[in-house]
Amino acid sequence: MPEPLLSVKNLRVAYSRRDDQAVTWSVDDVSFDLNRGERLGLVGESGCGKSTLGRAVMRLLSPDVQVEGQVLFEQKSVFDFSPAQLRTFRGEAIALIFQDPMTRLNPLMTIGNHCLETLKAHRPELSLKEAKDRAIATLEAVNIPAKRWSQYPHEFSGGMRQRIAITLALLLDPKLIVADEPTTSLDVTVSAQILRELTRLCSERNMGLILISHDLAMVGEYCDRIAVMHNGKFVETGQTSTVFQNPQHEYTRSLLNAALHLHTGPTTSAPVAAISSENAVVPLLRISNLKQHYTLEENFLAQLFRNSGKQTIRAVDNINLELYPGETLGLVGESGCGKSTLSRTVLQLIRPTGGSVEFLGQDLTKLSRQAIQQQRRQMQMVFQDPHACLNPMMTVGESIADPLLIHQLATPTAAKAEVLKMLERVGLTPAEEYYQRYPKELSGGQQQRVAIARALITRPKLVICDEPVSMLDASVQAQVLELMQGLKEEFNLTYLFITHDLWVARFFCDRIAVMQAGKIVELGKTQDIFANPQHPYTQTLLQSAPLLIKIGNTK
Repeated sequence: MPEPLLSVKNLRVAYSRRDDQAVTWSVDDVSFDLNRGERLGLVGESGCGKSTLGRAVMRLLSPDVQVEGQVLFEQKSVFDFSPAQLRTFRGEAIALIFQDPMTRLNPLMTIGNHCLETLKAHRPELSLKEAKDRAIATLEAVNIPAKRWSQYPHEFSGGMRQRIAITLALLLDPKLIVADEPTTSLDVTVSAQILRELTRLCSERNMGLILISHDLAMVGEYCDRIAVMHNGKFVETGQTSTVFQNPQHEYTRSLLNAALHLHTGPTTSAPVAAISSENAVVPLLRISNLKQHYTLEENFLAQLFRNSGKQTIRAVDNINLELYPGETLGLVGESGCGKSTLSRTVLQLIRPTGGSVEFLGQDLTKLSRQAIQQQRRQMQMVFQDPHACLNPMMTVGESIADPLLIHQLATPTAAKAEVLKMLERVGLTPAEEYYQRYPKELSGGQQQRVAIARALITRPKLVICDEPVSMLDASVQAQVLELMQGLKEEFNLTYLFITHDLWVARFFCDRIAVMQAGKIVELGKTQDIFANPQHPYTQTLLQSAPLLIKIGNTK
């Protein structure tokens, strides 16, 4: 029997602790083997130890972290590697794709220079032309055109930055890839393309893959084996189809049931009066001929030799859309199609190139900055990554109270009372305890509840949700979505819900607008879009989305 590519034996990991505390193992006595060409899916709720395990395998944890056990790569002990051996090991033998690419990319380097730096460090024998050709071919494999070679990370959408991170991992043809939520911010079509490419490479190059994900359907479609992790331990492992069809552990069954609830739950249906212009209902938000165009700045030589002049990116291209009181409108489409740009333009965080945005009968594009700030108390936003948008130096209570104080809606004493009530409402109890906590002391799901509480504290009429559950595991996704649905009814909210997860959109939205290349290509009731999609792009999206009930069924 061939030796495994990777062998993990009795691995335990604990972060730094005070002397008066017992050791808490983030990874607790984990053992497994991974063969060449094998794909292992690692699933479990946030905080269960998945990412810690992936980093421990690569020796990426800080020196003060307590690590026990053994990690063997091609029968060599990773924990005994010298610094020089580690540099070769990371990148050439094993590569890591991180979840949040913005924190891994240098904002002062172009995308091209990121690729060249990686190749020069590990493949110094390549000429500049050979290195650039190889990098461009890899970028184009993940749908990043060569014309964007000289752009910087901030000029890309979140999903496109993730594609760049995947490119950097693939450049050196590693023997094993550890992919930590690699497609969290990508739409289903690009996710499918990238995962098909990864699985093809696994087969062709006999390369191993550890796919860390909260997306059970994706793991079911692309992984041979699955390991379910809970509280630092592997509670169930086996062939993916076997585990999905006949889960043995109670925690595995709870994860599958939560995911199936999203995939098979009934679509919502807004009352006809809420979304029909025929009944003379005035839209809460009316977007007319909205444009957001960007011109790519080029260096002097590029301008000198290019005949076509400056390049323009039409992030939002002549959009017309109406949002009615009390409805939830889903905005879906691939990463880079303009969804987030549209939401920021609606809020006037960026001024549009053209068109109008009418909210409560006022054209926001014609208002002064001060007048727009007054309107923002009626329009709030919930972002994709709550950790990134919560001030780490402010307590939970201070973060939620801040909008009340900014808009002078309450005194500090009254604001605290309002915050405590809101904490209770979003399920963070006891409220007094959570009021004093800091974001780092909360799980991802709890942080998102704080972000929702902060968005609702000013009693807005419109809430724009930009991928609000994409970073959460299936069980927490369902909890947060049900919370948001209850809050919608209680506070009479209207949602513009941006997502790349079609099953979340089906579960949560009354209508869906499908966006491609800056345009709305299809708009209709949710059940109509899913039952009878008209546009070829919508059909492609639906065909690409992995569906859990195809893979297995819980008993």
